[in-house]
Amino acid sequence: MLQKLMLIALAGACGTLSRYWLSGVVYDLAGKDFPWGTAAANILGCFLFGLVWELAEGRYFFRAEARTIFLTGFMGAFTTFSTFVFESAGYLEDGRYFTCLANVAFQTVTGFAALFGGLILGRMI
Repeated sequence: MLQKLMLIALAGACGTLSRYWLSGVVYDLAGKDFPWGTAAANILGCFLFGLVWELAEGRYFFRAEARTIFLTGFMGAFTTFSTFVFESAGYLEDGRYFTCLANVAFQTVTGFAALFGGLILGRMI
């Protein structure tokens, strides 16, 4: 059990660093007028979650323990849902209602699309 916890923690550290790097690159490229870095992490995270889930459950490419370590550790740290909600609430507080709605709609719809894209790709492999 201790080994599993250590692997989840290590995967979480990798997820955190990956999110930090990806967000920084996206913000450098797209600017900071819209939370594109957070959106990129959330959408890529949804896609990877769907892909790994399908490969683990449908194709048995991963054992259940590896799936748990990756999805709980890496993906739990990589995706930034709490940041997404915090940024959206900030737009509401600032009276930027359209930006809030655009952020919520964009990330939710494309997140679902990315998840299903990962599931479909996993089934094709």
